[in-house]
Amino acid sequence: MSSISLADEGLESLFGIRDQNLKRIEKAFGVQLSARGADLRIEGSAEAVAAVERLMSELTTLADSGFRFRPEDVRTAIRVAQQAPEVSLIDFFQPSDPTMSALRRFITPRSFNQHRYLQAMMEHDIVISVGPAGTGKTFMAVAMAAAALQEQKVRRIVLARPAVEAGEKLGFLPGDLAEKVNPYLRPLYDSLYDILGYDKVGRLLERGIIEVAPIAFMRGRTLNDAFVILDEAQNTTSEQMKMFLTRIGFNSKAVINGDVTQIDLPSNRASGLRQALQILRGVRGISFIHFERADVVRHPLVQKIVAAYEKHELEHEKLEKQREQLEASEKAAGGGEEGATSTTDRDSEAAAVS
Repeated sequence: MSSISLADEGLESLFGIRDQNLKRIEKAFGVQLSARGADLRIEGSAEAVAAVERLMSELTTLADSGFRFRPEDVRTAIRVAQQAPEVSLIDFFQPSDPTMSALRRFITPRSFNQHRYLQAMMEHDIVISVGPAGTGKTFMAVAMAAAALQEQKVRRIVLARPAVEAGEKLGFLPGDLAEKVNPYLRPLYDSLYDILGYDKVGRLLERGIIEVAPIAFMRGRTLNDAFVILDEAQNTTSEQMKMFLTRIGFNSKAVINGDVTQIDLPSNRASGLRQALQILRGVRGISFIHFERADVVRHPLVQKIVAAYEKHELEHEKLEKQREQLEASEKAAGGGEEGATSTTDRDSEAAAVS
């Protein structure tokens, strides 16, 4: 058991309505919290108490500095404290880096891996991120691109995505090629509108400062002074991925996002993203970020859905492996019987000749 005194300033937003935030902390760390004014009593295992003490100390420092906590901020703090206890929550929520500060006007990371992702995009010219849906890969990349454009670090934003059919056929869609592939690019437009606003995005698109196009339109180009994002990269072919990576010019950044569990390519085509993860692993200057189920920041049910599909796929793989092993053992047993029969036949033939 431990007791700590918190700063009075911002205590209401820290505790949350009806102490909702304290209840979240109790559930996450397996402790019991009781507050009387600014005094907080923590009961639980020594390790859990120490973790909560550090968490509350940093959160009250933020509150004392005028930081206003939203419910999702405390959830984020809990997630970061569990995933990376060595990370300072003060630096996480109030970064001193000017680029990160500018970026925070557009977006706030909700997990430690998202924080690493933002840092990787600032520090590396090529970043490859892989993870399930809902981890913020596309949204955060677009936010970083918008911040770089606002700070005049790049002159344009190029967003690309493969137009791969996922059960439907492009030929049946109305319109010309541009109109047929436009629905595939809608998620990129949605992210732009959320971050920059509909009117501003419209003006930037008209001036060519922002370009959204299928990856096939990248061939033969050299992209200088640009922030280039390739979304849904798991649906690129090996040739398309190589083509995209070699488009990067001077003073440019490239971010490649994908989910290798949602590949819509024909079964006889290899995913360019999967191949790139293997080929580029040892290349210096390229950063790889792997998101997990815990990084999903959409509706809480999305985490459960991802977990259910992961469980189903593991069970399916296990059954497939058992089936293959059974077939192999049956084949081996059948081969042994044939071998034994053949040997007997040869002995009989030898006896007949004698």
